[in-house]
Amino acid sequence: MDYKGINKMPVDKWILEPINRFIHKSSTSGIILFSAALLAIILTNSPWSEQFHHIWEIEFSIGFNGSYISKSLHHWINDGLMAVFFFVVGLELKREIMAGELSTPKKAILPIAAAFGGMIFPALIYIFFNKSGETSAGWGIPMATDIAFALGVLYLLGDRVPLSLKIFLTALAIADDIGAVLVIAFFYTSEINYASLLEAGGFLAVLIIANRLGVRNTLFYAIVGIGGVWLAFLLSGVHATIAAVLAAFTIPASVKINEAYYINRLEDLTQQFKDAEPNQNPLVTTDQLHILEEIRDISKKALTPLQRMEHGLHPLVAFIIMPIFALSNGGVEISSDFLQQATSPVAMGVFAGLLAGKFFGVIGIVNLFLKMKWAVLPEGMNRQHLIGAGFLAAIGFTMSLFISDLAFIQKEYLDQARIGILGASVIASFAGYFTIKNASKKQSKNGS
Repeated sequence: MDYKGINKMPVDKWILEPINRFIHKSSTSGIILFSAALLAIILTNSPWSEQFHHIWEIEFSIGFNGSYISKSLHHWINDGLMAVFFFVVGLELKREIMAGELSTPKKAILPIAAAFGGMIFPALIYIFFNKSGETSAGWGIPMATDIAFALGVLYLLGDRVPLSLKIFLTALAIADDIGAVLVIAFFYTSEINYASLLEAGGFLAVLIIANRLGVRNTLFYAIVGIGGVWLAFLLSGVHATIAAVLAAFTIPASVKINEAYYINRLEDLTQQFKDAEPNQNPLVTTDQLHILEEIRDISKKALTPLQRMEHGLHPLVAFIIMPIFALSNGGVEISSDFLQQATSPVAMGVFAGLLAGKFFGVIGIVNLFLKMKWAVLPEGMNRQHLIGAGFLAAIGFTMSLFISDLAFIQKEYLDQARIGILGASVIASFAGYFTIKNASKKQSKNGS
């Protein structure tokens, strides 16, 4: 490609381009997320631990006309910022169901089965350690896979990993997200205010009707989704993140102009731009400006609002929201009774549930489906790749921390759950990385 016509400024060469390369690396979001969690642990065990803890307890209020909702910063992060995370999860789910790895039974059967096994086994193992009492509420904690972390570890291996493995793990994690959302909706919901829930349903109906009528303005969906659906869910007792997933499913997923029209019109506008009389200075002419604006307009119409929103929100979620969540939720206090906490029923249930439950759940169900000939292993994948995927599915981090905050009120149980989550996630990351690396080496030798 010829770059002679591009004026590169020093800020582009030395600052913007290196940052863009770093951001667009597939492993970057996982690295930043891990760094935020590590920083949380360091600060929690530093001389500034008390100040760090109190930051998240600062109260914020929103409201008008004498009606206010007051919550701590920690709650606003978990109920508000994480709603954006779940909104993006909802957009990804809709895209995958419409035209991705969950769009046909043949594509979806194996990852969905793997996700199902990877949810049931961890829950059963946790219940084995916590049969009754307050701690039994944490059975949902080891059920979820952290898609950002799992794929981040996978992408560290680069081109040595078969594409089929990346697709399989992505589909598994997305199917797992569906299960996690349903678990939160049905089992981690407080007392329900049916009037507020009815209001939320009304706002959702408005979004669905707007979609059917062809409304494509993303600002409209944002205003109704946040000011209506999210706020009504927040007041209803059903966790507000569910509102984000439901709102995501109302976002239009169709283009306004088809591909053939777009190509023809773009070629026509490009020719018009070539024929336009140029200025003899850095500014474009009025005619050129109108042509460029029309190119921008038709390019926007050639994209679905769903894909535009997903693409636009992904950096915000990956590089701001999730690290803030990890910083506010990932702190574990390493005190004199750390060993006692690490061997508590909660910590052991979460640790064993994630590491053993996820691994044997995913591997066991997949092998059953392969043996019964209900599905076949994706081309390019071998059994060792599958074992590595089983380990990576055991990285629970973000979703597990989120569910633990819903399951427990007592700080003691929260700390124990965090120890189990972090311990299992770190071991699973290394085990998955080296297993897949070894599998790819063997495959490369056999193929050469």
